Formats: sequence, C-alpha cells, structure tokens
Amino acid sequence: MANNADKDWAAEVSGAEDDDEALRIAIALSLGKDPGERSGRSSRKGVIDLTQDDEDDGDREPKETPLPQQTIASTPSLSGLAALDRKKMEEERLARLGKRKAPQQSEDGGLSGSRPVQRPRIAAESPPPSSLASAFASAAPREEDTSARLGVAVSTSPSTTTSSRSGGLPFPRGVVKKTWAYDQPRQSDDIKIQEVLQQHQLELAVLSSYQWDEEWMQSRIDLARTKLILIAFAVSEAQKEEMRNNVPRDRIRFCFPPMQPMGAMHSKLMLLKYEKYMRIVIPTGNLMSFDWGETGTMENMVFIIDIPKFATAEEREAQRLTPFAEELLYFLRAQALDEKLVSSFLNYDFSETSRYRFVHTIPGSHIAEDAWRRTGYCGLGRAVNSLGLSSSDPIELDFVCASLGAVNYSLLLALYYACQGDSGLKEYGKRIAGNKTKGAPPAKDEAFLRKHMRVYFPSRETVLQSRGGKDAAGTICCLAKWWQAQTFPREVLRDCKSLRKGLLMHSKVIYVRPHQTSPGDSVAGGFVYVGSANLSESAWGRLVRDRTTGKPKLTCRNWECGVLIPVQGNSSDGTDLSLFTGQVPVPMEWPSRPFVRDADSEPEIAPWFYQDG
Repeated sequence: MANNADKDWAAEVSGAEDDDEALRIAIALSLGKDPGERSGRSSRKGVIDLTQDDEDDGDREPKETPLPQQTIASTPSLSGLAALDRKKMEEERLARLGKRKAPQQSEDGGLSGSRPVQRPRIAAESPPPSSLASAFASAAPREEDTSARLGVAVSTSPSTTTSSRSGGLPFPRGVVKKTWAYDQPRQSDDIKIQEVLQQHQLELAVLSSYQWDEEWMQSRIDLARTKLILIAFAVSEAQKEEMRNNVPRDRIRFCFPPMQPMGAMHSKLMLLKYEKYMRIVIPTGNLMSFDWGETGTMENMVFIIDIPKFATAEEREAQRLTPFAEELLYFLRAQALDEKLVSSFLNYDFSETSRYRFVHTIPGSHIAEDAWRRTGYCGLGRAVNSLGLSSSDPIELDFVCASLGAVNYSLLLALYYACQGDSGLKEYGKRIAGNKTKGAPPAKDEAFLRKHMRVYFPSRETVLQSRGGKDAAGTICCLAKWWQAQTFPREVLRDCKSLRKGLLMHSKVIYVRPHQTSPGDSVAGGFVYVGSANLSESAWGRLVRDRTTGKPKLTCRNWECGVLIPVQGNSSDGTDLSLFTGQVPVPMEWPSRPFVRDADSEPEIAPWFYQDG
C-alpha cells in the first residue's frame, strides 16, 4: 500500500483503539497485507442453538476422523460452517452408518508423524489444504497420575467415561484443568477436548469463540446427533442472513450479539446439554486444535462444572438462582441469545455454582449505576466483594495473559483495586481528583504496583525456544510501540514459561492472594480468575465521567467472560503461589525473571512482538 494509506491504518492502531482491532490491522500490515474492511471479522463468532432436542439416533461407534491443518488466524472465520449443506451431511451420515459394523479405531488411538506448523494468516487468505490426517490419527498419551489435588471444591472424580457409567456427574462441584498437550505425559490436572465435549452423548451445544477451526470442530462434534447454536459476529444484516441460509437450520442456528465499531466478540463459553445434566465450560482458548493441545505447541486452562436437570417442575420453581447463574443469564441475554433458550437453563440446578462467580465484559457505554457496577473491572470488584474476599490490606496479584494492549499504570491500578473488592470508584476518584494524564497515577501508586503485581507474558527468547517456535506464536500479541511508550508498565512484566517444557501459553488467569497472613490466621484465602480477558482496556473497560450527567460511566469494547474461583490454604502454605497447589493449576514457572530490574534500568529482555513473526 502507499505510505499515506499505511499512516491512515497506523492511526487506527494507536490511541483508544488499543487492542483487538488495532492488532488485526497491525498483523495484516506486518504480513504485507491490506487490512481491508472489518468484513474480515464478519465470521468472527459462532453460536450454537440448544432450544430443542432431537430424538436419539441410536448409538454410534467412535470413529477416527482426520484433522485439518492448523493455522492461526488473526481474525476468526466461520466459512466452513457457513458452507455446510444438507446433502453433504446426509451423505456423510449414510457413510457412517455403512461403517458401523466395521471395527474402528478410537479417536484416542495413537499419534504419528510430525506436528503441523501453526502460521498466522489473515481472514482474507484461503486456508491451506487439510493435512492433519497424517499428523493426527488420534491421541492417547500414557496416563501418569501425579496425585495432584484439584480445585477449590474442585472435583477429583474419575474420568468422564467412568463417571458417566456410574450414573454420577463427572464434575458436580467444579474443576479447573489445563488442556492436554500432545507429546506431554498425561496428568490428573489436564483434559482433552474429547473429554470435555463427550460428543457421543452431546445433544445440544451453545458455543462462543473468537477463532474457529470448522473442519476440526466437525471431527469433534457429531452434527447428526448434536444441535448447535453459534454465538457469532457478522458485519451486516445481509451477511447474517447469508450465514443462516448456508447451514441446515434444523441443526445449526446463530446468535449475533450487538457489537461496537471497535472491539471483538472475544468471549469463550460452552453450554453443553446431555440427557440428565448441563455442562458449563469456560475455557481460555478458542475452538482451534492447537489451543486444545493437538499440535503439542500450546496450552490453555478450562473451568468445568456439571449441573443436574431438575426432576420435577416443583423443584425448578423452588430454585433461587445463585449469583453465578444470575450473571450468566444476564450475559446471555445481553448477547441477544433467544429468550426461550435462556429460560430453558432454569431447568437445571445451579446450587453448586454458589461458591463461584461468573464475571463478564459487555461492550458499550454503561451509564446506569446498576449496569456499570456489574460488568468489566467494576463487575470483577463486585464479584470479589460478594464472595466475602474484599481486603483493605495489600494483596499479591499475578496475571497470566497472551495479549497486551496499550497498558498503563492506571489500568493496572483499577484492576488491582477491583481484586481487593473495589467497585471501580477508588481509582476513578483518584484520577478525577488529580486530573492526571491518562496512564499516570501518582508515583507512589506505581511503586506500590511494581511491588505487588506481576504480569506474565513470553519473551522473544521464550517463543523462539518453544517447540513450535515463532510459527506457534500467532495468538501471542504485543506491539513494540506500546512496549516503548513511556506510560507502559514494563517493570511489572515477567517472562512466561510453561512448566511443560516448550509449550506456549494462551491462558488468561489471575491469581490473587494475601500479601501476608496474621499470626493468628489458620486459613489464608485467595481466588483465581479463569476466562477470556487479556490485559487490556478493551477487555476490562474504563470508568470515565459522562459529559452529560457528570456521573461515572463504564466504556467497554469487547465481549469477555470468566469465572472467579475462591481458594483456601493453611497459613503454613505461605502466601506465594504455592497457596494454589492442588486447587487450581499454576502452569508457569515462578518466580520468573523480570523484563526490567528496576524503574531506572533498561530492559534486560524484550517481549515477543507480533511483527517478529
């Protein structure tokens, strides 16, 4: 493109448009591509409809399904799902019926060949030909029990298959796990996508993701058995109708959440319906094979809880919704999910979710006080407070993320206060009273954050030395111009290295713990956030003064969601990250080396910049 055009696009990358859309443009420019219109994002999200059940089609044998070659797209695509047609599905169904009597290898069979390369591509490019058939016949690493305790009330129940046969729920009290990774030993704290979906029992699925690998999804979900609702992004009403017309409407439906001019449908959520229960899944990764470990280059985290279906209408009517359920349904309604479907979730018993909190970010300008207090970082503080975990004492905050926006100390301070249970008004009040430049809180606050907060993001060295190298880092995003800005909090950054050697991390996790415990305390409490939100203003919002009313309002750009998980430990466990051992996995090495030793020194290492790819 011409230089002037480059400057026009670069202007959109900076300033308020600081995150996902800016990254899309920067990625395209770095690859020598025309960023084009936002129509490339039209296929961004897919939603699956769960309103009605089909009659059982009978038992189906597990089948070996070739997987498509994995690529990392800078923008999501639903082209594969949009291209589904009834004739092809019927032909495939008949072919499966013809194979029922033949012996079939489990999809958890063996792995052969080399891992496919993950390369960034922009949505305008055609996907490369599928080539995973030779690389992934199936996946069954050896089980190696590490005897790790899992979860807060995190279930240590046996495998999904065993639990289902015994008639119990696999994860009735909730569990947090790492995603399984090819060529890594199985452990008790990891899980495969097959174990999450249980495709041969899955009746309905509501799916939300930022990126989609359609061919791979079809190998993991049996569309002849399972109805889908895809929460999706479309650029126009015409495109929405086109997407609807290109799929079998009796099997796949779409939900198109309202979007801001800048921002992303970044939330990741699965609502999976089985005969007697519903599974709620909140992953940090997308519906891409590499995010679920099948290329052996990347890992994620996932929260799962199974909630039973009420046996009688009387039980349903007697249910008093938990805060988790209230916020989940509020979020789904904000996304414009069909009300009949949302109401159908009331057929399930949410009582075991009472120990957790569903947190979210809803894009837009939230002016009403009861609206801005329940979303973004304001909603995070509200959730912490409702769990009884508010603290006026210092806390220690460790934030693992895969993308850094135009971060500043003002955002860090707002998040820190939120994790203490603040509503958002504390940082807002300081900012308004001090009339400070954006991103420049008082020096004492910056020094305080440098002492008590750490942000984990991979260095260039860590990426290049990983198993997949730079080709596996297409979803690890930071721009050099943001890192080099005077307001960027470089001192809080730590190199993010996985405990599973060579893996990169796409996880978004916040670990919060006391700075210290009092001598008389027998229990040291903390909590963990697991979800879709990276470290950016787009993901968490910003509380500003409304020009018309003079009152606070929260502005957000992205759709995000996550879960807060309380943890407890004996005071003898200390107040470092060992507090979370056996409750929520800590996937990275710690303590980790800082990028900058102190505020007055030059960086010793540099983060991975997307342009480096």
